[in-house]
Amino acid sequence: KVIPTGFDHGTVTVIAAGKPHEVTTFRRDVETDGRRAVVAFSTDITEDAARRAFTMNALYADRHGTLIDPLQGLPDLQARHVRFVGDPETRIREDYLRILRFFRFHACYGDPEQGLDPEALAACAAFSAGLETISKERIGAEMRKLLAAPDPAPAVASMAAAGVLAQILPGADPRALAPLVHLEVDAPFRWLRRLAVLGGEAPATALRLSRHETRDLAQLRDAIGSMVSPAALGWQIGADLGADAILARAASFGTPPPPSWPAEVARGAAATFPVTAADLMPALQGEALGAQLQALEAQWLASNLTLSRDDLLKGA
Repeated sequence: KVIPTGFDHGTVTVIAAGKPHEVTTFRRDVETDGRRAVVAFSTDITEDAARRAFTMNALYADRHGTLIDPLQGLPDLQARHVRFVGDPETRIREDYLRILRFFRFHACYGDPEQGLDPEALAACAAFSAGLETISKERIGAEMRKLLAAPDPAPAVASMAAAGVLAQILPGADPRALAPLVHLEVDAPFRWLRRLAVLGGEAPATALRLSRHETRDLAQLRDAIGSMVSPAALGWQIGADLGADAILARAASFGTPPPPSWPAEVARGAAATFPVTAADLMPALQGEALGAQLQALEAQWLASNLTLSRDDLLKGA
């Protein structure tokens, strides 16, 4: 089965044995505007390689598996050196999103000990304003991939130093990201947890997050700044977000997570507030009822979820 997913760009998707495979012809760029390229089909592998962003993704293989490396990208791949094809400024002006891809490729494939390519880094800094022309959806998709790297902290720190992070997330601060990655060793990966510790102004808008992601991020950021216990966090925002908040809070303030926090978060997530509206009626109604329930809930949270129904109602 063949699906013409990007026929105008020479790309079709072949479904073989139930798995999709993208098949693309060689292409050359005819026109670029910093966002999208107008392409023409080509039969020249060197022309196709020349339009790639980085030398390490200009590698090919024939049907026998023989490597074809027209731009000497294999040595860069082996050295874990992310390098633009040709002149970095030219590549970036063709598509400004390549700035973010440069940092993402370094986070995923680069050698953190070696550092980033200086010429490429300078070009990214010089042309970072071009990211304003890129849709927030594309920027958000790229940041998801970057923050999903095993350890994106060095790359994000370099983004900040180059002025790129401020361009896409004004006010963001990368300093808590490295401690968070260290604390995440035994935790399931969640990219929003990493985004939460970066902070910044209106990240949900800047990265075009979904409504669900926007809600979760807001709860996480509120929880990072709160002083409630792990159990209270579990009750307020659930086990997963509660765990994320504990790790993010520890990374942000440079303090170790509280002892036995996983069990405490789980206890809170499974807890039920012991007082109901019926317990206070008919003596209280309307706004007075709501205010009393809130006051009792605050007492219960302050007790680390230990006060019983009878304890709470004694003072009601």
